Amino acid sequence: MFHPLRVTGIERLTDDSVTVTFDVPAPLRETYRFAAGQHLAVRRFVDGTEIRRTYSVCDPAPGPAGPERLRVGVRLVEGGEFSVYAHKELAVGDVVDVMPPMGRFILDPRPGYFAAVVGGSGITPVLSHIATVLGREPAARFCLVRSDRTAASTMFLEEIADLKDRYPDRLQLVNVLSREDQQAGLPSGRLDEERLAALLPALLPVDAVDGWYLCGPFGLVRGAEQALRGLGVDRSRIHQEIFHVDDSPVTGPARTPAPVGSVVAATLDGRGGSWPSEGGESVLETVLRNRSDAPYACKGGVCGTCRARLVSGEVRMDRNFALEPDETEAGYVLACQSHPLTDRVELDFDA
Repeated sequence: MFHPLRVTGIERLTDDSVTVTFDVPAPLRETYRFAAGQHLAVRRFVDGTEIRRTYSVCDPAPGPAGPERLRVGVRLVEGGEFSVYAHKELAVGDVVDVMPPMGRFILDPRPGYFAAVVGGSGITPVLSHIATVLGREPAARFCLVRSDRTAASTMFLEEIADLKDRYPDRLQLVNVLSREDQQAGLPSGRLDEERLAALLPALLPVDAVDGWYLCGPFGLVRGAEQALRGLGVDRSRIHQEIFHVDDSPVTGPARTPAPVGSVVAATLDGRGGSWPSEGGESVLETVLRNRSDAPYACKGGVCGTCRARLVSGEVRMDRNFALEPDETEAGYVLACQSHPLTDRVELDFDA
């Protein structure tokens, strides 16, 4: 469910990125209490069409009372329906519809050694990870490897520097610029699988890291995951969130057409229903025709907002850039990418 939240601040970070701060009224603070790494879905209407986008919260996780504010990082995307609006039109005092926090790219404070490989705006949820875990757990350490195009395009540069000053012995910071030489530090260039496979063991004891957090464009995240797997890191210690995927053709098994007359059953907010599927529509599209409150944001298999458990039947999932292997093994699917393969499929959005 969306709630209207008032904008109380817009701060420019770089030429192409801003933070947007929302006020959270006291009655909604429990609703908007978030874990470090979660994101918000926002929406606006353009010429009668509903536009939804997701943005990660960049502040430390709040206490039990919930947050008085929510601050998200927004990078400008060419032609982006919401990012262009946030950069050029949105003003303090405006009201935006915001969904409560979601997402499983979470780092709960606990003792341990944690590391992240991020690119571009992928720093946003990891900034929350670092500030939360180091602020609350004295026995935690963190290594951040971040890749940006240039120093001028680097988001949250000062906030990361402040954290480094606050926790000099517990936060290791490594910056790599892909399009600009640095006076000191690592040579410029793209962080791909080969480079990361050589770099990471030279920076830290890979086997001693309790959790790896990968966030950013698909290419960087996939390269980092493959590098870590090649270094013997168990997949249970690798967590990832992808911020951008090129609109490339779907690859995978041949697409089996959905049975004619398939029925989609779904439980949402404790209420169930079942409806016939039409044409080649996704499971989410079937549910939305009958339940407009079904959760979704990107509809591209990236954000994970439409995650649901497949209770019965079979589906074909075209793309999956949001669910981790243990989730798919447990029966979870992305409704926006799922198409029925049996006469009846049943989903539980509440699971």
